[in-house]
Amino acid sequence: MDRPDLPLNALRVFEVAMRQGSFTKAAIELRVTQAAVSHQIARLEDLLGVVLFLRTSQGLVPTDEGRLLFPVLEHGFDAMARVLGRLGGRRDVEVLKVGVNTTFALGWLMPRLAAFAQAHPEIDLRISTNNNRVEILREGLDMAIRFGTGGWTGHDAIPLIEAPLTPLCAPAMAAHLLHPADLGQMTLLRSYRSAEWPGWFEAAGVACPPITGPVFDSSIALAELAASGAGTALLPITMFESYIAQGRLAQPFGITVSAGRYYLAWPSDRPATPAMRIFSSWLSGKSAL
Repeated sequence: MDRPDLPLNALRVFEVAMRQGSFTKAAIELRVTQAAVSHQIARLEDLLGVVLFLRTSQGLVPTDEGRLLFPVLEHGFDAMARVLGRLGGRRDVEVLKVGVNTTFALGWLMPRLAAFAQAHPEIDLRISTNNNRVEILREGLDMAIRFGTGGWTGHDAIPLIEAPLTPLCAPAMAAHLLHPADLGQMTLLRSYRSAEWPGWFEAAGVACPPITGPVFDSSIALAELAASGAGTALLPITMFESYIAQGRLAQPFGITVSAGRYYLAWPSDRPATPAMRIFSSWLSGKSAL
């Protein structure tokens, strides 16, 4: 096909700026000045006749045109790097960047990563953890494992592990909990998802007591507080089986309530790379066991 004169340098700068989410970080990766990055982006916008970024008080925000262009460029540059690596006699290693909910990372994924690395040395897997708030494109990720009910706009997702919630507390505290209503006399540690405790009490057939105190955005923090005896936390029991096995937490009641599950998600318009397909298949198989 006929190709116009491709502004390869400007396209490369744009791809890095999208991954890094800022001109300053892009300049550091490219080893140029921030002014040089701004100049190349402005040149590319002028050539294309579109705006690629909006500069806001919250930082750099890509436009729809920028989001459309980015996955094509990222896929193209990655493909070129793989071919150039083979021509240069280097082992073909593909970098895969995955954002992972911290609870899932510590409670399920990390103990299995050594097996993945041994089975797939051709993939350089890079994990960054988060508390379920992640923007895949803006954070320069390929995929993300997150908790919820699925259906994220602009993303494809495959279901992984169900994570029913149940009260967990220190074993000494659990010994005094004979009926769900007894929790009304305890400190109930709460997450930012305010509907969780009322949902559990409804499933238990007991009126939900007033729940006050600090709000936490990390299940790991809640588990550590509960293990220390600070109160009872509503946690995904699947992710804290090691705490129970070690005698740090106990499950006083067998009642659970579903608040969602873990999913592997990625932008719908991003072409799947070999590493993405391999990791997705491996994760689906392991989570089904």
